[in-house]
Amino acid sequence: MKETRVYKQTENCSIHADIYYQGAGTPVILYMHSGGLILGSRTSYPAEQIEYFTNAGFSLVNIDYRLAPETNFESIIEDVQDAMEWVRTTARQWYDFDVEKLVVMGGSAGGYLSLLTGTMDVKPKAIVSFYGYGDIVGEWYTKPSEFYRRRPLFTREDAVEALDHKEVSVGEARRFIFYLYCRQQGVWIQEVTGWKPDDERLLPYCPVKHVDEKYPPTLLLHGDQDTDVPYEQSVLMYEKLKEKGVDTELVTIKDADHIFDKNFQDEQVQAAFRKVVDFLHTHLK
Repeated sequence: MKETRVYKQTENCSIHADIYYQGAGTPVILYMHSGGLILGSRTSYPAEQIEYFTNAGFSLVNIDYRLAPETNFESIIEDVQDAMEWVRTTARQWYDFDVEKLVVMGGSAGGYLSLLTGTMDVKPKAIVSFYGYGDIVGEWYTKPSEFYRRRPLFTREDAVEALDHKEVSVGEARRFIFYLYCRQQGVWIQEVTGWKPDDERLLPYCPVKHVDEKYPPTLLLHGDQDTDVPYEQSVLMYEKLKEKGVDTELVTIKDADHIFDKNFQDEQVQAAFRKVVDFLHTHLK
């Protein structure tokens, strides 16, 4: 059973969450979608994965958030904080899941946002990052991508034409052109945040640079042949977490590209999802 609610209302945008409630006292997963903070929505989360986690005894809150570049980068982060606060407070009017057992989970950009919650004042109980990243100022994001430059090159005019030119929290597929342009030219930072890669204002938004002993237990899952987010991003995060004594595991999906979980029935992927459930049951006790 799914219920959809508005968890945040801005002047120009209603931001929604789908809630899959599994009963009183259940732990709850807050899930955030991929899309480079530029495109995508909660509807991209595969039903088979939702079913997997709800069958494992988790309630699930699957959210949208506003998208760049029409929405300021810092405002996107505020949406994530507001979603966590909504789950902890307002949502309890309708759902009595255990907010002390809140897990934040996401893929790619959603994985990045999930890792960022570990640096916030109010932290989740655990974090699961699928092919996410902890360093947004690394060369992989600030230099042109050789992989994406093999595709037809887009001009900035092409890219801007693909946008909505208004505040949105649901990003249609055409917006991928803007993401491609950003990666082809190595200008994701400038276009999404409005800052240059060497701007010190970016540092608070690099989770790998702000790991400490209070960081939540974190599970990282990544394909070692990822052509979008380098596998090394999860390795770097894993090593930093280990250095600080944080409970963490890195699950490497052999010979797998980005969004490896689309092959959900693959034996290696199934084993990875069993690892997620085991990790969460261990750290939510």
